[in-house]
Amino acid sequence: MMRRQINQRMAILAHSEIRAMTQACVQANGLNMAQGVCDTPAPPLVIRAAAQAMERGKNVYSRFDGLPELRQAIAKKLALYNGIVADSETDITVSAGATGAFHSACLALLIPGDEVILFEPYYQYHISALLAVEAVPVMVKMQAPDWTFSVDEVERAITPRTKAIIVNSPGNPSGKVFSRQEMEHIAAIAQQHDLFVFTDEIYEYFLYDGRTHVSLATLPGMADRTITIGGYSKTFSITGWRIGYSVAAARWAQAIGAMNDLLYVCAPTPLQAGVAVGIQELPDSFYRDQARDYQRKRDRFCQALAKAGLTPSIPQGAYYVLADASRLPGLTGKDRAMHLLDRIGLAGVPGEAFFSGAEGTQFLRFSYAKTDADIDEACSRIAKLG
Repeated sequence: MMRRQINQRMAILAHSEIRAMTQACVQANGLNMAQGVCDTPAPPLVIRAAAQAMERGKNVYSRFDGLPELRQAIAKKLALYNGIVADSETDITVSAGATGAFHSACLALLIPGDEVILFEPYYQYHISALLAVEAVPVMVKMQAPDWTFSVDEVERAITPRTKAIIVNSPGNPSGKVFSRQEMEHIAAIAQQHDLFVFTDEIYEYFLYDGRTHVSLATLPGMADRTITIGGYSKTFSITGWRIGYSVAAARWAQAIGAMNDLLYVCAPTPLQAGVAVGIQELPDSFYRDQARDYQRKRDRFCQALAKAGLTPSIPQGAYYVLADASRLPGLTGKDRAMHLLDRIGLAGVPGEAFFSGAEGTQFLRFSYAKTDADIDEACSRIAKLG
């Protein structure tokens, strides 16, 4: 009998297709639009503040739930931007990125066998985190190109084992921004069935065409049952820093914080300090200008896709686009992604990473969180498809 075996839950955790395509792109010396690494420059103010924190000796552990100045800055931002009232001492847990915050929340609040509803196309890491804690993902399909969904289908997906719903808005990979009306429908269902709602709001500032961000926790009756997850990896172009957070009622936050302490001890202390200064000192114009710049990137890139017959579902937010790649040769999304990489040196992610059914084979996901020069180069390469 073999005693030294990999835990069975690891057998069902697929290696991320996002990272796999990134590695294939490196080997092919291609242009990587697979992973949302955010190649745009970080605000110099944030970089300087982190460096100064290191120089001043802020290089030891912070409290498990984050530096007080960062938690206070997040609480103020939540009140002003999101409309969420949070106590910085009891309700906020700074973690190792939004994925760390989500994993800590799953460990704290879910038990094996709990069912969790996700909207498909979904973010692959949400699925992986659920599987890692032996929860059961249940899909509700959204329909391209606007990624609409049926409230009745959400209701039909609920069973006695349902524990939570995940809402990712603005969404990865779809770019969907849930409307207030859609949020209200989800809130009503969550209250009727006594469910948690995990909201991934990491792309909250990346909004296009005049849209505004709605945090589910601000709707009537939702503050106590919503776990709001956010972070600054994307907003400040510091994806390698791993600074995210969760916000929850104190009784839930206490359990989430305990799991965060167990997994990560704390997020990197001087980098927390840098983010705190960024939140406190960057003007509102920084966020408006960023959204405007990314909308321009979206428009240029989607126009190139459409011209080449890779019809995009135009994103409403975030910085990803799902393109219909069914005109490319191959039977699977992976076949089509590799064809694109081989032919024009451009890497995207196979749609199967975001769909449970066969419809994933027709899509490729691209990230346009790139410099303008890279966007120009990507558009030039796509034009070669004819």
